[in-house]
Amino acid sequence: MQPGGMPDMQQLLAQAQQMQQQLMAAQSEMSQEEVTGQAGGGLVTATVKGTGEVVAVHIDPKVVDPEDIETLQDLVVGAIADASAKAQESAAEKLGPLAGGLGGGIPGLPGF
Repeated sequence: MQPGGMPDMQQLLAQAQQMQQQLMAAQSEMSQEEVTGQAGGGLVTATVKGTGEVVAVHIDPKVVDPEDIETLQDLVVGAIADASAKAQESAAEKLGPLAGGLGGGIPGLPGF
């Protein structure tokens, strides 16, 4: 910090640029990551990318009952929901340190 309480603008810009690079790296990593969720004890699995895109669904033939389509539908929805929740948890872990904004670690500036 410069005399008079004003933050050093070059230092602020360098920290902002470093945060931007870290954020871009985390976003890139998340877009490549695939997370699998399950329902019915693993009888139905769903795989989603870190971006939330569903890329695969696997249904064990044992769970397919033409007389009970509703249960199968519920299992598919449950597996996708589980995978999505895991993807969100992973994103929160990767972005956690970056989510605090610029103000958290820079003296003289309030948090955003």
